[in-house]
Amino acid sequence: MDRRDFIKRSGLVSGLATVPAWAVAVNTAPTKVRIGVVGGGFGCSFQWHEHPDCAVQAVSDLREDRRKNLIQTYGCTTVYNSLAELVRDKNVDAVAIFTDGPLHVEHTVEAMKHGKHVISAVPAAWATLEQAYLLSDTVNKYGLTYMMAETGYYQQSTISARNWYKKNLFGSLYYSEAEYQHPGLEVLYWWNGKRTWRYGVAPMHYPTHCTSQLVGVTGERLTEVVCHGWGDDNQILKDNAYGNPFWNESAMFKTNKGNAFRVNIWWKGAHRGCERAQWIGDQMSFYAPHPNGLGPVLVRAGERMETDDAGFTRKAPTFERYQQKEWWKTDLLPEPLRHNSGHEGSHTFLTHEFVDALTHNRKPKIDVHEALAYTVPGIVAHQSAMEGGTLKKIPSFASV
Repeated sequence: MDRRDFIKRSGLVSGLATVPAWAVAVNTAPTKVRIGVVGGGFGCSFQWHEHPDCAVQAVSDLREDRRKNLIQTYGCTTVYNSLAELVRDKNVDAVAIFTDGPLHVEHTVEAMKHGKHVISAVPAAWATLEQAYLLSDTVNKYGLTYMMAETGYYQQSTISARNWYKKNLFGSLYYSEAEYQHPGLEVLYWWNGKRTWRYGVAPMHYPTHCTSQLVGVTGERLTEVVCHGWGDDNQILKDNAYGNPFWNESAMFKTNKGNAFRVNIWWKGAHRGCERAQWIGDQMSFYAPHPNGLGPVLVRAGERMETDDAGFTRKAPTFERYQQKEWWKTDLLPEPLRHNSGHEGSHTFLTHEFVDALTHNRKPKIDVHEALAYTVPGIVAHQSAMEGGTLKKIPSFASV
């Protein structure tokens, strides 16, 4: 089935309204972007109020305590009880959506129907290819700016790796690994005695902290995957809404360049938390800091000869500690945003990238195509794990 047939049979576009005249422009925001922030949890950790080209026009959350958090963080007095109310505010140009993961596509559709540009928390789409196609077609239909707030793209180590890749210092970057280890998430599975959307969530349905660290460096697309999962007899894995039996999932991806990319996303086990990657080339390799104490480290191909413990003579690579540059201190950011922020300094970069893309009428670095290139491989990987590790092809949503 080709993509057009897939969309037709799935009925994905039936709910999209005809494009109104005011929604066809790529950029409708004025020089100073007026943003509405929805979601008073993670949504409070960005710097919209500090950016010289942005103003927080309105805030919203279903919960009163989180509405108060938003008011306190952004000093905004225009408050709505829901996203549905906020997107009708004609003084709002763009919406920052930090709502429950399964609602991101639904809320993006609603915002764009009302002519709003969108930056969304991860993942871009939830659990199904149907959601991914709906997001893609929504952004294309309305012609508005979409960006995903993936922190991995702007971690300080990822920025360094991306710069070295552009300079071809890795040589042939033939293999990469990324891992997101986050034990202890069960504390987020309940609120006020009720289950939250996180209860029993499949690890590979939250893949973007890993996939961004290769796709966001090289521009490669992940084309196929084999994935395996591990779980136990915990009740959470028996009765969650997703039918997910896994705490941990490990995947091996192949890229469109024929390279290998290993991804581990683990919620449970005797391991320490991390969100990191390592990029292995034939001329240079870079290992981001490891939770067990090593790194950041550079390994370079060498010319000095040595004898290994089996008596073989080989060229000895050099091993050196890398002093990670703090990119948030540089002119990559406007001066008010040059301070450390969440997820290894990435939040100020995400804030600036979205605002700057709107004010300069350009596509953001993590646009809808890039966002789906991070998100969809995880959806397919989980399908592989559910089928016992079958080889699965990954659909492509855009050219690089």
